[in-house]
Amino acid sequence: MVQKNYILGGYVLKEKIKKEVKKDALALFNKACIVLREDEIANMEIKDVGLGKIRTCGLQIVTYVNENRYCAKEIAVLPEQTCPEHKHPPREEDEKGKKETFRCRYGKVYLYVEGESTERPQVSPPRGDEEYYTASKEVILEPGMQYTLSHNTKHWFQAGQEGAVVSEFSSHSDDASDVFTDPRI
Repeated sequence: MVQKNYILGGYVLKEKIKKEVKKDALALFNKACIVLREDEIANMEIKDVGLGKIRTCGLQIVTYVNENRYCAKEIAVLPEQTCPEHKHPPREEDEKGKKETFRCRYGKVYLYVEGESTERPQVSPPRGDEEYYTASKEVILEPGMQYTLSHNTKHWFQAGQEGAVVSEFSSHSDDASDVFTDPRI
């Protein structure tokens, strides 16, 4: 049997791993009572971010709409998986940068943003990568809670032990213009 590989962020993700991650993401969407169409499932993005450790750093995303003025997504975050620190700087067509609201649908999300540091944060950045996580004001989101990020704000988030599902509502999403703190991404 031929092993298929997928290139995600410069890293080759084997089909077996991709299928396992997708299956786990679909289980989280199911727990959150998020109903997805077959085409949405087929087009789910498995974001490895190029570090080669999808279960530690990455996301699984279903994009409903991404147009000039707005975007809506569902994000499955595997247990203790982290979306690395980044910001959405000003773009030519948007002088302020992307603004986004995260609404927790299932599980617990530990969101870290720029601001006054939380004295005893509940979670830590992925081991060995701590230097790339500078936003340290903790916001804990449980189902039904939401948080809106200002334009061009550094942020990162991590799911709790049971994983999480987050809805994202934002201005236009353009991954190519995101700026990650970690230069390896």
